[in-house]
Amino acid sequence: MKFYNKPTLFIGIMAMLTICISSCKKDFFDLKDRNGMDSRIWDNEGSIQFLLNDTYDVIMPDYPYEVTADNVLFASDEDKFSSSESIMRKAIGVNGVLTSNDVKYIATKYQGTKGDNRYFDIARCNTAIKEISNGSLPQTAKDKLRGQFFALRALTYFQLTRLYGGVPLVLEPQNPDNLTLTGRAKAAQCIDAIVNDLDSAMKLLDGVTWNDATERGKFTRRAAAALKARVLLYWASPQFNPLDNATHPFDQSRWQRAYAASKEAYDICKASGSALMPNYSDVFLKEGTTNTEAIIVRSYSSKLAKRGQNVEQKSRPTEEGGNASAYTPTLQLVNAYTMKDGVPVGQASSFTYDPVIFWANRDPRFDATIAYNGSTWKLSGIANRRQWNYVSGVTEASPQGFYLKKFTDPDLAKGSVIYANDFGGNGLDWVELRFAEVIMNYAECANEIGNLQEAKDLIKLIRIRAGIVQGTRNYGLDLATSKEQMRDLILNERMVEFCFEGKRSFDLRRTRKLHLLSGNMQTIQWSVKTAALKTELETVNSNGVRFRESININDKTTFNKYFTTANVNLGATGFGALDTYYFYALPSTFMNSSPLLDQTIGWDGGTFDPL
Repeated sequence: MKFYNKPTLFIGIMAMLTICISSCKKDFFDLKDRNGMDSRIWDNEGSIQFLLNDTYDVIMPDYPYEVTADNVLFASDEDKFSSSESIMRKAIGVNGVLTSNDVKYIATKYQGTKGDNRYFDIARCNTAIKEISNGSLPQTAKDKLRGQFFALRALTYFQLTRLYGGVPLVLEPQNPDNLTLTGRAKAAQCIDAIVNDLDSAMKLLDGVTWNDATERGKFTRRAAAALKARVLLYWASPQFNPLDNATHPFDQSRWQRAYAASKEAYDICKASGSALMPNYSDVFLKEGTTNTEAIIVRSYSSKLAKRGQNVEQKSRPTEEGGNASAYTPTLQLVNAYTMKDGVPVGQASSFTYDPVIFWANRDPRFDATIAYNGSTWKLSGIANRRQWNYVSGVTEASPQGFYLKKFTDPDLAKGSVIYANDFGGNGLDWVELRFAEVIMNYAECANEIGNLQEAKDLIKLIRIRAGIVQGTRNYGLDLATSKEQMRDLILNERMVEFCFEGKRSFDLRRTRKLHLLSGNMQTIQWSVKTAALKTELETVNSNGVRFRESININDKTTFNKYFTTANVNLGATGFGALDTYYFYALPSTFMNSSPLLDQTIGWDGGTFDPL
């Protein structure tokens, strides 16, 4: 789908202004010389829209692994990663430890490259917020434009703050050729600025609606409210609000504030028509007005130049045009799925768990998400297609232990899988924030302020949509009888519901639970027991169908006849100084941009308290 409607000409703009825009458009986007910019640009909504569209393009989050330099942000126990992803592996305690120059999301230096430097992104917003106010547009137009810039600035600062803690807080226009820094602000100052921006966005965008065909992806009041709830959830969580830090005493009032914001976001979303999609599998397949769950999206197209992504190729097996270079689930993720009644594996359930055919009787999201050996996975329009993950298979010589179904288009032809030469791929929108997260955030805050039953009622909505049955344990929720148990249940529920949506790594850091990674990651290797049995499985009958397509993989006797499995350790050296991973170091080249910048405590002799 199309992201933003980028006009190439402004119909109806007077000739002089059109010439001005055409001649300085590149500098306008780069914001290199505002003194030489014609002030009339701020009097024309079309010219401002150019800048706004470009700002959306560089700020809005993306599918994980689409920007290689940012891969480290998604390192967690849900993905096994390839051996070439050295920084990601270090981030989870596998093959070494992170260094101060491994997380460069902020920029390589303060005067860095457009699109690679968050302060260029912030500069766009700062300039627009001020100059639009000084222009001659009608107030309604000013409000719509400034509201979006406020939201985008808030999003950028939030991304920085949750990675590094306090960062330089620049809220007024600056010339990127003559930037000045006053050092790093406290985290509280950054959070206050972010929340203020989102409050402004909510006020300015109240009542604003967008044309889905041409304006999908623009911020709305409900999007700003949902993002504000996310921000305050982080601020209340142990990463920023530790339970046992004498320097920064725990502040319970933050959870009350986060709860109020989450309830407000929930109410606004409900009033705006937000609802969970009936089918979990449709969350990333349905787009636009047909997706009642999506709140913040980055839209894509397989048919419009430079508007695609390559997630389909990175997810699919080679036999269907992919390379499975990312999105490869671990055994840790597989084990996180409960039984069909919401009861964790290993506890008394209404359904039988068998460690041999471990996929049977699980939370329906398991089958909707995980492609295991012999599972049904519709690809290339083949409805009953089976996925075979055993080693040296006739169609997949070096398979993954598990594949991810979540971001694949089941009807996309094999020849259209790859995004290349600016076209192709599945064109599916990235959903950065959806109504399920609003519900989950609300539930977590309710639990933390002592409203255990309210938290359970909210999580029940998620589990019912997933297809979990009530059973004898009330969707598995009766097992949580305390705040602490419910806290663990919610964290696991988020791991399952939002797997590969860029949440798990941040959840582990936000809750200070990186120790759960323990430097030990596993996948599964599937093998056929003998060469003779492999030949039997791959024998083609007179109808051109291999014998393996007819076997019942859910029958334990059949499975044991043909296959064996082995857990494969992915390598582990353990973490370095675990606490330092909750706030990363500023890269040295960025640090060198100003003598007023102090490095974070725990990194290279740093003295700056990230809180």
